[in-house]
Amino acid sequence: MKICFPVTQNQGLESRVFNHFGSAPMFLIVESETRTIAEVVNRDLNHQHGACRPLRALGGQAVDAIAVGGIGAGALSGLMQAGLKVYQAKAGTIAANLDSFVREELPELTMQQVCGGHGHGHGHGHGCQ
Repeated sequence: MKICFPVTQNQGLESRVFNHFGSAPMFLIVESETRTIAEVVNRDLNHQHGACRPLRALGGQAVDAIAVGGIGAGALSGLMQAGLKVYQAKAGTIAANLDSFVREELPELTMQQVCGGHGHGHGHGHGCQ
């Protein structure tokens, strides 16, 4: 399974999960079984707040799931409409979150858990920015 994690820089599995999908400079796509990594630059980084186009951000890369610290309603809706599941990442590294994902410990996000605006925290160790 290919899982996408937003990050600020590529430090492999030790990369820290970024706190907001649309503002992440890049994404790391990790194959859960082999733990191989592909780097994707955010192709929608300079979008207007609230107008993130998540599939454009991913540059057409095929993924099965997204694990994020925070995400806006529009981005979450777009990913859900594309048939992707979005999970609440824990503060920490991709490696730790990947382990939690495999153990089915990352909860799936709902529209009630999205970021309402920049600076809004949602109690999961990440602040939406």
